[in-house]
Amino acid sequence: MNNVSEFGVTTFTLSAFSGMENLKSVYFCLFFFLYVVILVENMGLIGLILLQKSLHEPMYLLVCNLAVNGLYGSTTLLPVLLKLILSESHQVSLSGCLLQQFGVHTYAMVEFTILTAMSYDRYVAICRPLHYHLVMPLRKVYKIIAITWLVPFATFLAMFSRTASLRFCESVMERLYCLNYSMVRLSCTSTVLMNILGIVLLFVYTAPQILIILYTYGHIIKICVLSSKESRSKALRTCAPHLLTMINFSIGCFFEIAQSRLELSNLTFESRSFMSLYFLILPPILNPAIYGMSIQRVRVPLLRMLHGKRKTPQTP
Repeated sequence: MNNVSEFGVTTFTLSAFSGMENLKSVYFCLFFFLYVVILVENMGLIGLILLQKSLHEPMYLLVCNLAVNGLYGSTTLLPVLLKLILSESHQVSLSGCLLQQFGVHTYAMVEFTILTAMSYDRYVAICRPLHYHLVMPLRKVYKIIAITWLVPFATFLAMFSRTASLRFCESVMERLYCLNYSMVRLSCTSTVLMNILGIVLLFVYTAPQILIILYTYGHIIKICVLSSKESRSKALRTCAPHLLTMINFSIGCFFEIAQSRLELSNLTFESRSFMSLYFLILPPILNPAIYGMSIQRVRVPLLRMLHGKRKTPQTP
C-alpha cells in the first residue's frame, strides 16, 4: 500500500516492472551484465585517454567526457532498476524518484551538449585545419567542457525545483523509471503551466544547439563538395564516429518521446521496455566501441595495451 500523508503521496509504484515478474532472474542477469559492460568499456576508455598524453587533445577530451556522462546516466538508472526487479512492491520514495528523474534528464541534456561541442570541434578540424590548435587551445576546451556540464544542470534545476514543490495525489507510473513529465502528471494541481514551462525550456535549450550542429555540418558538407575525393574520404572518416553517436542518441530520444507521449499499448512489453531504456543503455555501450574501434589513435594504444597484458613474461 502506498504511503500518503497530509502533504500527498510519499512513494510511487513503477507498475511496468510487473511485466518482468515471470522472468525476474533473466532480466536481472541481463541488466547486470549490461551494467558491467558499460562500466568496463567507459572506464577503460577514460583511463586510456587520461594515461596517454598523446590523446590530451580537444576531440579525445570531449570523448572522455562522453564516457563520463555514459557512466553517470547508466548509474542513475541501472542499480535502482536491478533493485526494483527483485522487489515485490516496485516502489520508489518521493525523494528517490526526484533524484532519479534529475539524473536521467541531466544525463540526456549533457549528452546533447557534448555532441554539439564535438560537432564544432569537427567543423574546426575540417574547415580550418591549419588553425585548429589556435582556435581550439586546451584552455578553451576546458571552458567548453565546463559549459557542457554546468549549463544543463542549471537549466534543468529551473524545472526540477518546480516539480519538487508539487503535491502528488496519484502514485502509479506505468514506467520503469521516474521522469519529470510522468511525475507532473500525478500532481494534485493543473499541469498546464508546468507543461508550458517545460516546452519553453526545451526550446530555449535545444534550438541554439540544433542551429550550431546544422551550421557546422552545413559548412563541412560544403567543404566536402568542393574538395577532392581523397579529402572527402578523410572528412567522412573524421566525422563518422560523431555522426554515428549522434544518430544513436537521437534514436534513443525519439523512442523515449514516443514512449512518454504516445499511446503504445498495442506494443508488447518487451518492445515498450526496449524503447524506454534505449537512450540510457545503448549509447553508453556503443559510444566507447564506436570511438575505440574507429579512431586509430585510440584503437592502436588500446590494442597494444591488451596485447601487452596477454604476453607472458619471458625469462632471460
